[in-house]
Amino acid sequence: MSPHLKIEHLTMKYEGRTVLNEINLEFAGGELTAIVGSNGSGKTTLLQGLSGLKQLDEGQVLLNGKNIKSISRKNLARQIAVLTQREELQLDLTVEELVWRGRHPHQSLFKQQNMKDREAVDKAMEAANIKHFAKRRLTKLSEGERQRAWIALTLAQEPHILILDEPTNFLDLGHQVKILSLLEELNRDNGITIIVVLHDLTLAGRFAQRIIGLDNGFVAFDGAPKDVLEREILEKVFGTSMLILEEPQTGEPIPLPLLKHHANN
Repeated sequence: MSPHLKIEHLTMKYEGRTVLNEINLEFAGGELTAIVGSNGSGKTTLLQGLSGLKQLDEGQVLLNGKNIKSISRKNLARQIAVLTQREELQLDLTVEELVWRGRHPHQSLFKQQNMKDREAVDKAMEAANIKHFAKRRLTKLSEGERQRAWIALTLAQEPHILILDEPTNFLDLGHQVKILSLLEELNRDNGITIIVVLHDLTLAGRFAQRIIGLDNGFVAFDGAPKDVLEREILEKVFGTSMLILEEPQTGEPIPLPLLKHHANN
């Protein structure tokens, strides 16, 4: 059965300030969804609530009709994998050792590593294209290689849903495209439901099937890129003049910020 994630009347606060207000969303199985919005719009908070990492002030999150509060942390981790923004940890681990950590939700005191775990780790490293440097230490990797190693860790959980908070942050354009191409491939070939926060509207439009825009704690838009990446909508949400180009071959919208002196011409 494809996973189904639903948010009902979700409200979340931080230091007394309402960050998310009465959010209602559904995520069908097999979708690749990008969440966008200006700084402070509630993107990271939404992912924290959606994945059970942070307590809700109001509302509920349902996984296949079941409130995630009633699901144990270990069982939830078998279904939803989360890659958060993180301060770079100088972990003295090899790539393979890091990826093995993704098998923790499937183990217990009485069930240690077995052949199924070994196969899951190998498959995750192959999917992330990192098996050829499995024995290298994390500290010896480039930013792009290290990000793929962390993604492989989440894949080793064998999740149905993968939630990522700005996985392309601090990467150059080439590595951003490689990471998003990997996510697109995982979504297409493995059927993993992917929810990812992105800053770049052009990349969101290129890789996501659906884009949700947040503005001051509310859902400002929600739909296919061709339907929501429109000048008026984006100018209202991001507070800047926009220019929407069209990709010659596919017709995909390419949103660009427009400098004021250009906008006035």
